[in-house]
Amino acid sequence: MSSLTSRQRWMSVLAHSQPAQLRSHWQALNLNPEYRLLRAPEIGLTQLLGRMGATGRRFVLGDLTVTRAVVELADGGHGYSYVAGRDKAHAELCALADALLQQPAHQEQLQQRLIAPLAAAQQERRQQRAREVAASRVDFFTLVRGE
Repeated sequence: MSSLTSRQRWMSVLAHSQPAQLRSHWQALNLNPEYRLLRAPEIGLTQLLGRMGATGRRFVLGDLTVTRAVVELADGGHGYSYVAGRDKAHAELCALADALLQQPAHQEQLQQRLIAPLAAAQQERRQQRAREVAASRVDFFTLVRGE
């Protein structure tokens, strides 16, 4: 897997993680790297665009609150994050994890003890949701009478 693809994966896992689970796994790592905020967590709004039938004209689906943060490690590494919602601590922790995941010294440990458990929890939530939806599925069919 290329480094870009790897980073896209861990950024997705971090951004979609539950803040409490992320903090729990982070605290278990007992990492306290020195860093400073280049861009303190800030809350903004972005427009979600949609297309009719995936091929039609664009339309504004709605707005989404987004929190972003940028950190710089003491050694000069940078981490970025954009998370849905208004949780500034979540955005800052995601940016810090991104910065550390880019360093070979921390990457393996963070992949195994942070990203993998969070990804597994997300997959379990998706499967649980799929089971709930499947349980309420209704099949409609039409009977034709006569000729």
